[in-house]
Amino acid sequence: MSSTHVENREISRFFVTYTGVKLPFKLVNELQPSEVENRNTYFRGYFDAQDRLSGFDKLAYGEIELKHRYTYHANGKLERAQITDIDGEITEMTFDAENIAG
Repeated sequence: MSSTHVENREISRFFVTYTGVKLPFKLVNELQPSEVENRNTYFRGYFDAQDRLSGFDKLAYGEIELKHRYTYHANGKLERAQITDIDGEITEMTFDAENIAG
């Protein structure tokens, strides 16, 4: 599988870190695929056809340490966030069309 093609025809790109405290997080400092080969920690972001962040994996030493998956309302606001921590614990949050957590 290529580094730019993953499940559901999403595009993956690589980043140094994220910014913000509100969901969805914003990935920043994009890396080229060749730049992640020698990095211990980086983020692999998944983007949908509208270039919205549909999720990311935080990788540390080759292992996925954190996963976020996002879905959106028709108006572009966040609908659902599913967060999986390093222990496999899943937290799911839902938001109404005005981005108020439910």
